[in-house]
Amino acid sequence: MAALARWCVRHRLLAVLLWLLALGGATTAAAVAGSAYSNDYEVPGTESGRATQLLDRGFHGLGGDSDTVVWHTAGPGGSVRAADVERTMTGALDKIADLHAVASVTSPYDSQGASQVSRDGRTAYATVTFREQADDIDRADAQRVVDTAKAAESDGLEVELGGTAIGLTESKSAQVAEIVGIAVAAVVLFLAFGSLAASALPIATALVSVGTAYAGIVLLGQVMTVADFAPMLGTLIGLGVGIDYALFIVTRHRKGLKRGLPVAEAAERAVATTGRAVVFAGATVCIALLGMLILRLSFLNGVAIAASLTVVLTVAASVTLLPALLSWIGPRALSRRERRRLAEHGPAPELPTGLAARWAAFVERHPKLLGAAAVLVMAVLALPTFALHLGTSDQGNNPASATTRQAYDLLADGFGPGVNGPLTLVSEVYGAGERNALNDLGTTLRSTEGVASVSPATYAESGRTAFLTVVPDSAPQSKETSDLVDRLRDDVLPAAEADSSLDVAVGGVTASYDDFAEIIIAKLPLFVGVVIGLGCVLLLLAFRSVGIPLKAAVMNVAAVASAFGVVVAIFQWGWGSELLGLGAAGPIEPFLPVIMVSVLFGLSMDYQVFLVSRMYEEWLETGDNRRAVRVGLAETSRVINSAAVIMISVFLAFVLSGDRVIAMFGIALAAAVALDAFVLRTLLVPALMHMLGGANWWLPRRLDRLLPRISIEPPESRSDAGGVRATIPRRRANAAPHEDVRGPEEQERDVRDIAGRGR
Repeated sequence: MAALARWCVRHRLLAVLLWLLALGGATTAAAVAGSAYSNDYEVPGTESGRATQLLDRGFHGLGGDSDTVVWHTAGPGGSVRAADVERTMTGALDKIADLHAVASVTSPYDSQGASQVSRDGRTAYATVTFREQADDIDRADAQRVVDTAKAAESDGLEVELGGTAIGLTESKSAQVAEIVGIAVAAVVLFLAFGSLAASALPIATALVSVGTAYAGIVLLGQVMTVADFAPMLGTLIGLGVGIDYALFIVTRHRKGLKRGLPVAEAAERAVATTGRAVVFAGATVCIALLGMLILRLSFLNGVAIAASLTVVLTVAASVTLLPALLSWIGPRALSRRERRRLAEHGPAPELPTGLAARWAAFVERHPKLLGAAAVLVMAVLALPTFALHLGTSDQGNNPASATTRQAYDLLADGFGPGVNGPLTLVSEVYGAGERNALNDLGTTLRSTEGVASVSPATYAESGRTAFLTVVPDSAPQSKETSDLVDRLRDDVLPAAEADSSLDVAVGGVTASYDDFAEIIIAKLPLFVGVVIGLGCVLLLLAFRSVGIPLKAAVMNVAAVASAFGVVVAIFQWGWGSELLGLGAAGPIEPFLPVIMVSVLFGLSMDYQVFLVSRMYEEWLETGDNRRAVRVGLAETSRVINSAAVIMISVFLAFVLSGDRVIAMFGIALAAAVALDAFVLRTLLVPALMHMLGGANWWLPRRLDRLLPRISIEPPESRSDAGGVRATIPRRRANAAPHEDVRGPEEQERDVRDIAGRGR
C-alpha cells in the first residue's frame, strides 16, 4: 500500500488524468450502448414461471406487455356510454392502435367489452397490448400512448393509464437526491475539518468513482440481467461508502501533518495504515454482496455485481486518486487555525480530549445502565419486524399524483381491487376430456372463496393450450390474494386434475411475486449464516479473540432487525409514507433483506474495525481493558459519528428519488447506520466490553497457534510518536516562565490520564 501511495503522490497528475480518462471513457461507452435493464422476477422451475412459458408458446399475441387506459366520468348523470364520451374515447383508442409499438387494443365499446364497463357505468377501461415486453419497449413509445390518451381528457372526463410500460414514463431520477446528499456531506466535512480543500476531496473522490461505476453498470446491463434500480442503488451505496472511506484516510493524513510529517509522507502513511483498513472494509462489503450469488437468482446476480463494482471503484479511488489530490493541496488539508498553531507551537499529536473523552469516561462509569438502555432501544425498534410481510409493491403504492396510481385506484373503485392483479390459470389441452374438465374447473372456481369472477376458457389457435383469468376479490399485494393462490394450488386444482390429464399452472402478478419471495425466504438462512460466519472468521483473525466476533455477529443481527422495524412501520404500516411522497402502505420487497444484510455487514465491519482496532492496540500495549476501551472509544468516536452522519444524510436524500424501492433502501440503510454508529458502536459495544473485562480478548492457546496473523491497520511507530512528543516546544521563545502555550483543547485532561474506575 505504501508503494502504491508513493507512486500516486509522485505522479499525481498522471493518477488524476487516468481516473478522468476512465470516467470519460466509461460514460461515452454507456451513452453509445444505451441502457438495457430488466426487472425479471421469474424464477426457473416455479409454477408461475411454467405458466408464463405455456402462455408464450401457445399465445404469441400475449407475448407483449398489457397496459390499461382507464376513463371515468365525473359529475351527476355522467356515463362512459354517453355518445360524446364514446366518440371521444373510441377516437383516442383508434389512434393508439395505429401506433407502431402497439399490437392491439381491446375496447369496452366492442361487442365483447361489456365486462370492461363498471356496474355504475361511470368507469371503463381498454387493454393496450404492446408488441414487446416492458423491458424492450422504448420509453418514447410508451409516452406516445400516454400523450394520445391524455389528449382525450376534458372537464367531465378523467383519463389515466396504468401498467408496466406506462410506468416507464414516470421518470425517477437520483439527481436531486445526489445533490442534497452531497451538500449535507460537504457541510459535515467542513465542520469536521475546518478546511474547504480537505472537505472537497472526499466528495470529489466519491463522485469520480461513482460516476465511473454508474456508467459501468449501464454497460453491465448489456451482458446480463440488471434491475432498473441497480444504478441508483449503486450510487446510493457508492456515495455513502466512498465519502466515508475518503474521510477516514483524510483524517489520518491530517493527524500526520499535525505531527510534523511532510505532506507526501503524511499521505503515504495515511494510505499505508488507514488505507489498508479501507481495502479490508471494502473487500468485506464486496464479499457480502457477492454472497447473493449463492441464491442463484439472475435478478439478484446483476444487483450484486453492480453494487460490488461500485464499491471496488470507490476503494480504488480512495487509495490512488485521493493521495494524489492530498499531495496537490499540500498543507491546506489543515484549517488556517491549525496551520497557524503548527507554525507557532510546532508539531503535536492529537489528544483525545473534550466531549469524546468525557463520553468515554461516562460509559466506563455506567456500563450496565447504558448497556440496558441501548438494548431497550434496539428491542423496541425491532418489534415491528415480527409483522414483516414480504411481497412486491405495485402501482397501487405509487405516489397519489402518479397516473399509474390514479388508474389503479379507478379500477379498484369501479371493478374491485382484484382487477389490478388477475391470476392466470394455464394448461395444455389434449382432447375433449380436458376441455370438459377445464369448463368444470371454471364452474368450481366461481364458487371458490376469494374469487370475484372467472372468465370463460380461452383456447390457442392450435387448440393445445388454454387459460382462465381469475379475478380475486382482494388487492394483488394483500395476504388474502396470496392465500387464494395457495388455496388454488393446494386444494382446488388437485381436485380438478384428479379425473383428467389436466396440469394447470397458476400464474399472474401475485403468483409470480409469491414464488420469488418464497425462493428467497427459503435460502435466506443459508445466506445470512454465510455472511455472518465470514464476518466472524475475519474478526477472529484480526483481533485474536472469540468474544469480539461473537459480539459483532449479534450486533449485526440487532441492527438489521431494528432497521427492518423502522421499514415495516413506514412502508408496510404506512406511518408517514404518503407524507414523505412514498405512496401507500404495502409489502416489503423480498430482496430487501438480502441486500440489506450484505451492505450492512460491510458497513458494520468498517466501524467495528475502526473502533476495536484502536482498543486492541491499547490492550496489547497496556493489558488494561478499561483503559483500552476508554481510549479506543475516545479516539475514534468522533470520526465514526462524522462518517455516520454523512452516510445517513446520503441515504436519506434518496427518499427524494421518487422510486419506492430506492427510498426503501435509503431509509433502511440510514436507520441501520444510525443505530449501528450511535447506539451499538459508541454505546452498547464499549459498555459490554467494560462489563466483560479481560474476557474480551480471550482466545484458546491451541487456536492462537493455528490461526495466521494478519494486521488490518498497523499502528504507527510508537518510537516515532514518542520522538514527535519529545520535540514539542512547550513554551514560546518569548513566553513567560509559567505561561502554558498549549491550546484550550490541549489543556483539558487527556483521556489516558483518567484513572480506571472499578465496576
